Amino acid sequence: MVDTLLNMEIPVVAVASNGARMVWQEELDEPFNQTVARWIENSYFRHFAIGDLFAPIASGTMPTAGMIVAPASMNSVASIAHGLTPNLLLRAADVTLKENRRLVLIPRETPLHAIHLENMLKLSRMGVTILPPDPPFYLKPLDIAGVVRFVVQRALVALGINQSLPDELQYHDRER
Repeated sequence: MVDTLLNMEIPVVAVASNGARMVWQEELDEPFNQTVARWIENSYFRHFAIGDLFAPIASGTMPTAGMIVAPASMNSVASIAHGLTPNLLLRAADVTLKENRRLVLIPRETPLHAIHLENMLKLSRMGVTILPPDPPFYLKPLDIAGVVRFVVQRALVALGINQSLPDELQYHDRER
């Protein structure tokens, strides 16, 4: 997601929860700090610590196109749904909502129980886009990278960065 936005020369402000930092290396085989060091070389990238409540994104006066929380833990989903803002990630999401900006959550959990679903329903009714990272099987992705690309492009459309999916990621009626 970040690489795609930076390649488009779109400013990115990143905040990672402590949990996200812990699983980053496990899932991506690269330490989070190493990834940030690579991104920070790009002038369109800024990073703030989870506890930095004085960061510009903690205020509605910083103009943004919106916010993507990817992946969104059920802890973050519940906190956002109930207006709890003990850290910068949750404060920025709360600011996004109060300023009527687009908020896109890519939930990270399966299966979901009733409270998870109720929290996501509450957020959806508030105008939040809930974008599960479901594989587009009808497009026959060849690998995980194809699924990730699809989810990233869907998120960019939901945020209003792109108007539509790239042609190769759209379903086209095939002759039967």
